[in-house]
Amino acid sequence: MEGPYAKQRIGDCNLVHSEGPYGENIAMGSDDMSVADALKMWIDEKAYYDHHSNSCDLGEVCGHYTQVVWRDSVYVGCAKVRCDNGGTFITCNYDPFGNVVGQSPF
Repeated sequence: MEGPYAKQRIGDCNLVHSEGPYGENIAMGSDDMSVADALKMWIDEKAYYDHHSNSCDLGEVCGHYTQVVWRDSVYVGCAKVRCDNGGTFITCNYDPFGNVVGQSPF
């Protein structure tokens, strides 16, 4: 389940996006985080998303959630690596990408 970009993060486990052509969520844990744990963390942002206004609550993050549920994304792939510092880096990519300004995720 190690992807090429995830392997690049083994040395530092930093939360840096790949800047690739896909939608992307990334997560880092201080121990052995699972992909399911990362997905739960992203989905839990639903509490901060207001569908009526298509925005996040003030001061909150919900873009990971909206990417996970983006209606037009058909393909998803995730990768996980254990970093040299003992942490875990996880990335999930979505195609087509979501979080398009002015569009609702569903």
